[in-house]
Amino acid sequence: MSASFLSKDWVEELPSVLWAYRTTPRMTTQETPFNLVYGSEKILHVEIGQYYPRVESDLDNNDQTIAMKLDLVEDKREQAMIRMGAYRGRVMKSYNKRVRIRDFQVGHLVTKKVNPARDVGKLEARWEGPFKIIRKLVLKLFT
Repeated sequence: MSASFLSKDWVEELPSVLWAYRTTPRMTTQETPFNLVYGSEKILHVEIGQYYPRVESDLDNNDQTIAMKLDLVEDKREQAMIRMGAYRGRVMKSYNKRVRIRDFQVGHLVTKKVNPARDVGKLEARWEGPFKIIRKLVLKLFT
């Protein structure tokens, strides 16, 4: 953690932190939030008047270029949503990799883990039960 955040000067650091957050590409969308909102990358003050690949020196076509990029923003947003869905799928697959699906039937005896908020001693059981299943519910997830 930076020493500037530990002092009372964090208010002065806040704009630069927000700038970095808004101009850093997200893992899920591969786009910056600024780009998804405005349709173009932010140009730093240092880059104005200098030759950089991102900066075009043709000011006559600037308005047309901006209008064209704004027309393409919806396509960028759709592509970002597709990437985000694919990312969610990968995360879900990774998270559910070790899940064991169990099919409990009416009449089975099951135990339940003790609530972690409850103070469990060293020699106490880490489960409660047994409980008898009296009816089976069917839940529809991810509809």
